[in-house]
Amino acid sequence: MKKNLILILLVVLLAVVPLFMNQGAEFGGADGQAEELITQINPDYQPWFSSIWEPPSGEIESLLFALQAALGTGFIGYYIGYVRGRKNQ
Repeated sequence: MKKNLILILLVVLLAVVPLFMNQGAEFGGADGQAEELITQINPDYQPWFSSIWEPPSGEIESLLFALQAALGTGFIGYYIGYVRGRKNQ
């Protein structure tokens, strides 16, 4: 029990400490950094294709990403629980 609490505290610290160390910093994704680098290397670059649907706002995009992460985590958690339950029977 004590080991779990220490691990949870470490995970929370890993998520919170960078926010205080880099106050005012913009935390962008890898897609934006890759696009910026590509345009620096080759300003005439044209993408091969474009998105089928663009979310109307950044908030909706974040919501969809969080929903995708939650569904994936739920599936993985269910599968691990199912396998452990069958193993314990």
